[in-house]
Amino acid sequence: MRGKTPEQFDDVTVICKANIFFEGKVVSHTVMFKDGRKKTIGLIQPGSYKFNTDAPEEMEITSGSCLVKQGGQRQWSTYSAGECFQVPGGSWFEILVDGNIMEYICSFG
Repeated sequence: MRGKTPEQFDDVTVICKANIFFEGKVVSHTVMFKDGRKKTIGLIQPGSYKFNTDAPEEMEITSGSCLVKQGGQRQWSTYSAGECFQVPGGSWFEILVDGNIMEYICSFG
């Protein structure tokens, strides 16, 4: 669990071109901070998807819920709004959204 989910980010640059995956079922926009941090804010429609990671990632669920299985794990873990999970760089994770659209903030590095 993490603290309160941010409602907005101030004084940032937003990349207007969307990151679109899985035929538009996963969509995000990149947010760049002055200190060099990078996040994406997006949504995932119901379905099952697999993502590879180059850098470490922290996925914070801001709305909805999902099941996640990370590389090397056998069991799925459930995450809901207000919770987050970390994925090491050079790895992968599968995410299953069942029901409503899930929204997230992904932090890199």
